[in-house]
Amino acid sequence: MAQPIDLPPNQTAANGRTQVIIATSVMLSFISFWRAAAIVLNDLGSSAYYVGGIAEKAAGRAAPWFILGVMLFSYAVRAIYIESCAMFTRGGVYRVVKEAMGGTLAKLSVSALMFDYMLTGPISGVSAGQYIVGLVSQVTIYLGHPWTPSIETVNYLAAGIAALITIYFWRRNTRGIHESSDDALRIMYVTTAMVVLLIGWCLFTILIRPNMQRLPPAPAPHNLVFNTDAVGWMPILIPSAFQPTNSAAAAGAAQESPEPRFRLAANAGAIIGLIGILMAFGHSFLAMSGEESLAQVNRELEYPKHKNLMRAGLIIFLYSMLFTSLVSFFAYAIIPDNVRPQYFDNLISGIAINLAGPTSLKLVFQAFIVIVGFLMLAGAINTAIVGANGVLNRVSEDGVMTDWFRAPHRRFGTTYRMINLIVVLQLVAIVASRGNTYTLGEAYAFGVIWSFAFKGLAVLVLRFKDKSKREWKVPFNLRLDGNELPIGLAVITVLLFSIAGVNLITKEVATVSGIAFTIVFFAIFSISEKINERRHAEDIHTTTAMDQFRLHTSEEVSDRTVEVRPGNTICLVRDYNTLDHLKKALEITHTGKKDLVVMTVQVMRGPDTGYQDIAEDRLFSRYEQYLFSKVVALAEKAGKTVHLLVVPSSDIFQAIALTAARLQSSDIIAGRSSVWSPEHQAKLLGEAWERLLTKQRIRFHVIGPSDQIQDFYLGAHAPDLTDEEIDFIHKLWLDVSHEKDLENVRHKHIVIAALVHLADELHSDGRDRVLQFIRALNGSETLKATASERRQRRRLARLRRKA
Repeated sequence: MAQPIDLPPNQTAANGRTQVIIATSVMLSFISFWRAAAIVLNDLGSSAYYVGGIAEKAAGRAAPWFILGVMLFSYAVRAIYIESCAMFTRGGVYRVVKEAMGGTLAKLSVSALMFDYMLTGPISGVSAGQYIVGLVSQVTIYLGHPWTPSIETVNYLAAGIAALITIYFWRRNTRGIHESSDDALRIMYVTTAMVVLLIGWCLFTILIRPNMQRLPPAPAPHNLVFNTDAVGWMPILIPSAFQPTNSAAAAGAAQESPEPRFRLAANAGAIIGLIGILMAFGHSFLAMSGEESLAQVNRELEYPKHKNLMRAGLIIFLYSMLFTSLVSFFAYAIIPDNVRPQYFDNLISGIAINLAGPTSLKLVFQAFIVIVGFLMLAGAINTAIVGANGVLNRVSEDGVMTDWFRAPHRRFGTTYRMINLIVVLQLVAIVASRGNTYTLGEAYAFGVIWSFAFKGLAVLVLRFKDKSKREWKVPFNLRLDGNELPIGLAVITVLLFSIAGVNLITKEVATVSGIAFTIVFFAIFSISEKINERRHAEDIHTTTAMDQFRLHTSEEVSDRTVEVRPGNTICLVRDYNTLDHLKKALEITHTGKKDLVVMTVQVMRGPDTGYQDIAEDRLFSRYEQYLFSKVVALAEKAGKTVHLLVVPSSDIFQAIALTAARLQSSDIIAGRSSVWSPEHQAKLLGEAWERLLTKQRIRFHVIGPSDQIQDFYLGAHAPDLTDEEIDFIHKLWLDVSHEKDLENVRHKHIVIAALVHLADELHSDGRDRVLQFIRALNGSETLKATASERRQRRRLARLRRKA
């Protein structure tokens, strides 16, 4: 523990304490790659519960192959996100598109993306409600009291359940990212157990039923059967390419349907066939929702950030591949064609009912599936809120949204007003859809595909616009005459725009509602940006890259008030243009074992300095806000937590020394001063440290250009001896250890004897000679001194022998 420390002059407030400000960033907490993967998988994995039914209803029995293709393609799209995350810690569609193609297209793309997030939560919640209502119906039938509600009743009940789940996760997200990631991780634990059991039971059922159909029809144009909603305006644009048919047998219906369906014409050419494939692929594309959430949680990934991002991406790919695609294939193999349409809204429940085994056991398993599905689909609502909040934060940081939206919650520090806006819009979507999952699914794929397309194009443009070194790139790059041709990235981007273009003319609901929503959000962003520009026109630092902070005014500095462990490190900052030493501090500090405090001293001048409470806005002005925004950005890129502290003082070095002593710090890190040498910095800080009369020991590191580090020790400490100096002590020990009664003498006795004799000399007539010798040593800093210095040492040795 630290010894009692007397406050120096001009450091005592009216109540006898130092007043400081502890700043907390809105989202400066970090999570593991497992938590990040869990958050994204709650969205990506949850689509397994509804995408199979939506895709087969839209494109026919070959839908499982297209879902498999989408899941394979998702890894390529994820590669684009990983490259952009390596470039921008606070990435996502908005930041990347703005850097590549400007603010207008960035606002347009993020407006389309918000349409995705506004519908991701509702479709997941409604689907969860569908599974719950379906389970209750099955249980009543098994108990002999059948309850078979109408489709409208089921949809209304599902919408009510979705609204309740959304409100629950609104509260959880208001409390913070760790709260919501805990929920996501627990959900994935239970889901994994269910997935393993489901795959095993399905394989067993297929093996003992040799006569069942194993694989769906090949994903060829002649096997595609589209419903009216799936073809959109295509029959009008190319009437000869589509043939209406009332037979729904190929689509898996139990009987003839009054709703017309469409096949590709038998004489359709290769181009029409390719369009048909892209249409079916587009109607399965909602299986890939959630990729943008990976870019948003990248900010919260802990060190080492890029490696953890790659790990999270691989886990997401493998998990969603096995779960989402296999569910569609198992549904086709196990559920009879004439029964499967009944389970389009709860396909996994249909698999459970048709598995091999006793009915009671299958009903119990269905209950387990529904409970897990309810949790996972509920988790997708959480992911949608997290992702949408991250997107709006990126937009707001650029000054597009006013500071009012970004104000942190006074208790939890989250951007609660943005969360409120997101949740209100999701509740409106739930009510407007009346619980119809097909309508929601068809609509929200609009935002998914267009945000992916803009993202791919932006990263492609940045390959040519910004040729700086990347931490990671999308593979398949060709070197030609010193230029790099991003073949892999270009192919992915072309495919994304092809699918987006086909979706635009085949999904009427999605196109009309998506474009309307995008225009409205784009207008809101544009108007808000203009208001912000007028409001901050005279600011030295604009709202660009300005974080919002919770400020806690404390009357004392201690490890308790700053919430750090003893033995922490203090890194000093003041100029936001010179933070290279902070980068090095983040690199060498393991924040899991040792807390890192980033401290700035607010120099106070005036007769009343330190004697009365100082206004908060004087201690934490827009300059400090901008400075700490830069600090937070560096900490996020490193994936390490820092604690932010503002200390007022009229004496910079005294404030640093006092704070380090109060926090029981073991290290202080500073950058190279443009005014003082590192030695002079250490001298001033050492003098301040000695005035504290503390027995604590601390190291002072000055980090200069090229990460050169000079170390100084403050307080009582062991000398930093060179090998030559240690060898000199050893030779003296050898010289005396052979004397009588000195056989057991130790090296420290030699040092003590020398120090005692030095003290005697300093208090005798030999003081001048000793000081002259010390000055000579100080100039050479080693024992390799000049001939004159060596003669002085010999004279000093003779004086010692006489003594």
